[in-house]
Amino acid sequence: MDVSIRFRREMDKGLCRDTNPTAAVRMLPTFVLSTPDGTEQGEFLALDLGGANFRVLLVKVMADGEQKVEMENQIYDIPEHLMRGSGTELFDHIADCLANFLEKLGIKDKKLPLGFTFSFPCQQTKLDESVLLSWTKAFKSSGVEGKDVVSLLRKSIKKRGVRTGTNACYMEQMRNIELLDADEGRMCVNTEWGAFGDDGTLEDLRTDIDREIDAGSLNPGKQLFEKMISGMYMGELVRLILVRMTREQLLFQAKTTAELLTTGSFKTSYIYGIDNENNEEGLASAEKVLRGLNLDPSVEDCIATQRVCQIVSTRAAHLCAATLVAVLRQIRDNKAAEKLRTTIGVDGSVYKNHPEFSRRLHKMVRRLVPDCDVRFLQSQCGSGKGAAMVTAVAYRLAAQNAERQRILDTMCLSREQLLEVKRRMSEEMVRGLSKQTHEQASVKMLPAYVRSTPDGTEHGDFLALDLGGSSFRVLLVQVQSGQRHKAKMQQKIYSIPQETMQGTGEELFDHIVDCIAAFLEYMGMKGASLPLGFTFSFPCHQSRLDQGILLKWTKGFKASGCEGHDVILLLKDAVRRRQEFDLNFVAVVNDTVGTMMTCGYEDPKCEVGLIVGTGTNACYMEEMSNIELVEGNEGRMSINMEWGAFGDNGELDDFCTRFDHIVDDSSNNPGKQRYEKMISGMYLGEIVRNVLIDFTSKGLLFRGKLSERLKTWGIFATKFLSQIESDRLAMRQIRSILQHLGLTSSTIDDSVLVKEVCSVVARRAAQLCGAGLAAVVDRMRENRNLNQFSVTVGVDGTLYKTHPHFSSIMQETLQDLAPQCQVTFQKSEDGSGKGAALITAVACRIKSEGQH
Repeated sequence: MDVSIRFRREMDKGLCRDTNPTAAVRMLPTFVLSTPDGTEQGEFLALDLGGANFRVLLVKVMADGEQKVEMENQIYDIPEHLMRGSGTELFDHIADCLANFLEKLGIKDKKLPLGFTFSFPCQQTKLDESVLLSWTKAFKSSGVEGKDVVSLLRKSIKKRGVRTGTNACYMEQMRNIELLDADEGRMCVNTEWGAFGDDGTLEDLRTDIDREIDAGSLNPGKQLFEKMISGMYMGELVRLILVRMTREQLLFQAKTTAELLTTGSFKTSYIYGIDNENNEEGLASAEKVLRGLNLDPSVEDCIATQRVCQIVSTRAAHLCAATLVAVLRQIRDNKAAEKLRTTIGVDGSVYKNHPEFSRRLHKMVRRLVPDCDVRFLQSQCGSGKGAAMVTAVAYRLAAQNAERQRILDTMCLSREQLLEVKRRMSEEMVRGLSKQTHEQASVKMLPAYVRSTPDGTEHGDFLALDLGGSSFRVLLVQVQSGQRHKAKMQQKIYSIPQETMQGTGEELFDHIVDCIAAFLEYMGMKGASLPLGFTFSFPCHQSRLDQGILLKWTKGFKASGCEGHDVILLLKDAVRRRQEFDLNFVAVVNDTVGTMMTCGYEDPKCEVGLIVGTGTNACYMEEMSNIELVEGNEGRMSINMEWGAFGDNGELDDFCTRFDHIVDDSSNNPGKQRYEKMISGMYLGEIVRNVLIDFTSKGLLFRGKLSERLKTWGIFATKFLSQIESDRLAMRQIRSILQHLGLTSSTIDDSVLVKEVCSVVARRAAQLCGAGLAAVVDRMRENRNLNQFSVTVGVDGTLYKTHPHFSSIMQETLQDLAPQCQVTFQKSEDGSGKGAALITAVACRIKSEGQH
C-alpha cells in the first residue's frame, strides 16, 4: 500500500507542468486519443522494436461487425554490435528487414500506413513524432538520444526505397495532463514507470543485491524499479543471492564455480521452471540448472534455490501490483466511480511464461483495491498488432474528424459573412422605417410611442401587466420622485391554462382581468383606479402609446378574435364587463422596450433593449425625422424592430444550413422568424439535435446507433447547451445528459463531440446576434453624426443570462463589427414588467407637464 501511495504521488508529479521536468515517472502523453470502436478497416504495417530481435507485421483489419484481424509477421535479429553501434546503422538494418518482409509478401509497391512500436522512453508532441529521451534494455546506439526516431526511420526507409523491461500506460483525462493545453476527452499516457525510484523514492526498499545489480548495469542509477521487477534482471538477482549465500557458507558446501560467478549465467527463464507449483518438478528443474553451472547441489541446496526464485519473483509481482493499483485508483477517481470495472491488457515474457507470476500479481491487485473489478486480458499478438491498431484508429479518427469538421464548418461564420449580415440588417431597418417599403420589409421597425426615458421626477403608484408566455405577472410599482433607483415592486405570477391561450379573445382577457382584480384584493387596494402599463410581447402595430393592434400571435397563443384588433380595447372591454375597478391610463409596451426602460431607470445612457431568451428581439431610440410612419420630426422615439423576422425575405438564405431548414420546416411557422430560429433558445437545442442525428447516421457519433428518444422533437432542451458548455462541468455530467436521451453506451469521445456541436451552434447564434446589434448601434452613431458613440444596452432573456459564453462572444463580435461604438451591457434584473410601469410613469409625467 505504501509503494502504491508513493507511486501515485510520482504520477501527480509527472502530470504537473511545473514538476514534470524533474519527475522520475515522466507520464508522457502519447497522442493516442481513442481506443478502437470496431469500425476500423484496412491494411497496416507495423514494426515492433524493444529487444534483441524485432518483428515486422502486416495487419489486416476487417470492420464487418466481427472485429476480425488477420496478421502475418516475421522476426528479425538485431546483432549486438548494432545495438551499441551508430543509430544510422541500426535504422538502416530495420529498413532492410522491412524491405525484405515486403519483398517476401510481394507487396513492396503497396503504400501502406505504418505503425512503429518503439519501447523506449520518448517525448511526443504528436502521434507521428517521438524524441528518444534515453536508451534502455542494453541499447546504446549513438546519435539517437534527443532525436525524433520517426524521422530517423523515414530517412532509412527513403534510402532503401521502401519485450524485456516493464512499463504501463493508461487512458488519462486531458484536464489532468498539464503538459498539454486541452481539457476535454482522454489521452493515453505512457507512465515510463521503470524509472520509478530514480530520485531515491525507493531507497528504503532496495537491498544490497539491488544496488549490486544497478552498479553492474549499462545505465547505473537509472530504471531502478525496472531492475527490481523485469525479466532482464530477475535471473541476475537470483544468481547474486546464490553467490552471496555460498560465500557465507550457506550453500554448495561454500564452493562457487566459474559459471556461477559469470554475469548472466543464471537466466530468467530458469526461474520459470524452478518456481513451480509442482514442487518435485521445480526441484528437479533446480537441480538440472545448478548442475549446468558446474555445481554439485544437495536436496537442501535445491530447496533453497527454489525459495530464492520464489522470493525474487513474488517481490516483482507484488511491486508491479502496487504501481498498477495507483493507476487504477487514478482512473477510478477521474471517473468519480464508487466501483471501477476495467480491463488491463498485458504482455511480456515474465507475465506469460512464469507459471505463478500472473496469479500473484492478480491476487495482490485485488487485495489492494477490493473496490475495483479488474479483468486481465493477455495480449496474444504483442504490441506490433497494437501499433497497427493505433494507426488504424488514427486513420479512422482523421477521416471522421475531417467529415465532422466539414459539416460543422457550414455553421462557422467568417468576419466577412458577419459584416454582410450587419449590412443586410441595416438595409432592412431602412426599408422598415420607410413608408414605401414598410409593407414588404421583413424587419417591421414598429414605432413604440415611447418618446423619453425616465428623468427621475416621475412619482406615483402604477400597475403593470407582463404577458408573453404561458404565465403572466401583475405588478405594483411605486415610483418616488427624485429618488432614482428607488422604485418599489410587488408582484404575483398567474398561469394561463392552455385552453384559454387557444380559446376566444374574450375568455383570455376576462381571465387577465380576473387576475388583476385578485391582485388588487391581495394588495388591499380593491377597486383602486391606477395607470397601467401592459407589456405585451407579441408583434403589434401602434399609432400611439395607448394602442396596440396585434399583427399575429406567436409563442403558442391562438386566441380567436384578437389578431387585427387593439389589445388595449380588448382589455378595457373586459374591465368594463367586470365593473370592479378602472384603468385611467394604459400604455402598451413591447418587452424589449420595457427592458430598455427598466435599465434606463438605472442608467440614463441605456437607449437599446435586447431580448435573447425563448425568442429574440431588439428596440432602440430612433430619430423622429427618420420614422416615416409617424408625424413629426422632433426628438426621438423607441422602435420595436421585431428583428426575429429578419431573413423571412431570403436575407439569410446563403448562411442557412440544411439543419436550419429542417428546424424551420418542422416548426409551427415555416418560413417565418428565420433570424430568431438561428439565435433563440426555442430552437438552438433543436439545431444541435439534428446535427447529432446526422452525425450518428453517418457513423461519426454514438457508434452509429440512434436512440429513439433522440428522434423526438424538442427532447434536446436548449438549457442542455448552457449546462454542457459550463466550464466547471465534467464530461461525466455530459454523459448523464446523453443517458437521459437514451444514449446509454456513449463514450468520452462522444461527449467531447457533443460539446463541440453545442459550442459551434451557440457561437454562431451569439455572433449573429452581435452582427444585428452592430447594425443598430452604428446606425444610432451615424444618425447623431458622431465619430465615437457610447451607449448602454439593456438585456433580458434566459439564453443571454444562463449560457456561459453567449454574452462574451456576442460582445466580441459587436466590438469587432462596430469599432467606433463603446457599448456597455446591463442585465435587466426586474424584467420588462417594471419597464411598462416606468413608461406609464413617464407618459403620465409628460401628460401632466403638457397640462401645466
